[in-house]
Amino acid sequence: MRVKKKHQKLYSGFSIIELAIAAIATLIVLSAVAVILVDSQRGFNGLYGSINSEIITDSITAKNRFDYVVRQSKADNCQIDSSGHWLEVYYYRNVESESIDSYARFYLNSDDLLIEYGRLNPRQTTSVETLCSNVTECCFKKVGRSAQMLLTLNDGLQTITTVSSAVMHN
Repeated sequence: MRVKKKHQKLYSGFSIIELAIAAIATLIVLSAVAVILVDSQRGFNGLYGSINSEIITDSITAKNRFDYVVRQSKADNCQIDSSGHWLEVYYYRNVESESIDSYARFYLNSDDLLIEYGRLNPRQTTSVETLCSNVTECCFKKVGRSAQMLLTLNDGLQTITTVSSAVMHN
């Protein structure tokens, strides 16, 4: 038989030191997880902001409009400034037209890329549209039956360069 001493008590559980060590280990793991989550959120916000920025949208808009206008133009009558700062293409206003009767001119005005539409005979501007802003450089070239546009945009936070090339079909 076991005899129980008067002052001896049996305790089960953890000591205060063991609890403190477990709490500190848990805090270290939670702090590491929090740092990883905060860093991931910052990275996501930065990537989202750069992908959905205004200059990305402007770059895509300018590229699409350039492709559309150049593809419907006549290859024989394209004109380019000797320094490549503007491009003028000519096209049929509608399918019933017997001769080329319209033009589109891409040019840089300050830091805006503009496209001017008009009629040829008599020469008359019908509309001017701003394709994009924050343009730092825009250069046009003609190679064979294709026209090319080198466009650089900078909004102060990021710089993007877009190269567009389209074949004149008519």
